[in-house]
Amino acid sequence: MTSLRVEDVGNNWLPTKVSLELAAGECVVISGPSGVGKSLLLRAIADLDIHQGDVHLGDNLCADISATDWRKQVGLLAADSAWWGEQVAEHMPKIPIEDLEALGFGKEVMKWSVDRLSTGEKQRLAILRLLANKPSMLLLDEPTANLDPDSVKKVETLLLDYCRNKPAGLIWVSHDTAQAERIADRRYHFDKNGLSEVKA
Repeated sequence: MTSLRVEDVGNNWLPTKVSLELAAGECVVISGPSGVGKSLLLRAIADLDIHQGDVHLGDNLCADISATDWRKQVGLLAADSAWWGEQVAEHMPKIPIEDLEALGFGKEVMKWSVDRLSTGEKQRLAILRLLANKPSMLLLDEPTANLDPDSVKKVETLLLDYCRNKPAGLIWVSHDTAQAERIADRRYHFDKNGLSEVKA
C-alpha cells in the first residue's frame, strides 16, 4: 500500500507551509474559509503549480517523476472540470457500466452532447473519468458541491468504496461539516495559521 507524504509544501499564494501524511485507504477532509488556499494546496500536491517542499508517493519523490506520470497516480478533481470536445465520449476512457450506473448514468451518456450536461452531471462524469486512471491518491476539491442529496450519497459511496478497496488515499476538501463527519478518518482545518487537526 502506498502512502502520501507532504513535507513543508508552500508557495507565494499559500498562507503557510503544510505538512501532512496520508495512508492508502484513508480519507482526510480539509475545511476552512473560502479563499485561504485549499484549492491551491491541492494543486501544489498534484504538481500543477510551482511550490517549495517535497511530496512523496511511497518511496517516490514528486520531483523525480514526470508530471504526466505523477498526475496519473496523484489525481486531482478540480472544482470546475474541463470539457473540450462536443460529445461526452471524447473526454472519457472506457467506463464500466456498473460505475456509470453507480452515479445514475446509463451507457447512452457517452453519446450525449457536452452542451446538454448540467453542472452536476459534469461533476459526476469527471469523477468517473478520474477513477478510470486508477490513481493511488485522490485530491478532491469539493466533489459534491453542485449535487442534489441523492447524488451526494452516491458519490460518497463510490469514492469511499474506491478508497477502501483499491486501497487509495483521499484528500477531500469540503465546507459541509455533516459530510466531513460522515466520511473522514481524520479532519483538518486550514486557515492563515496553517493546517490543524480537528479532534472529535
